[in-house]
Amino acid sequence: MQGGTTFHFVTGGIESALEQARAAAGEKDVSIGGGANVVQQYLAADLLDEMLISVVPVFLGGGARLFDNLGEPKPRLRQAQAVEASGVTHIRYATAR
Repeated sequence: MQGGTTFHFVTGGIESALEQARAAAGEKDVSIGGGANVVQQYLAADLLDEMLISVVPVFLGGGARLFDNLGEPKPRLRQAQAVEASGVTHIRYATAR
């Protein structure tokens, strides 16, 4: 792909995927991309340090609720930053541990 992006598909679960990503990243940050189900799994497992949500007011039809299926206790998020731009708002949350 352009830009040197490489995708690796991991079937051993989210912990295995994160472990492999951290090993490949070395001292760099690891970003996880995906839909609501992926975010829910990592939040429920308490494996996220922070998350960035970009809100764009476009209705695409159905969707999944981002903060469903998290189990108990619910993760605690603290808003760390909000950046407003033309047509989008980026909100960064830090997890409270």
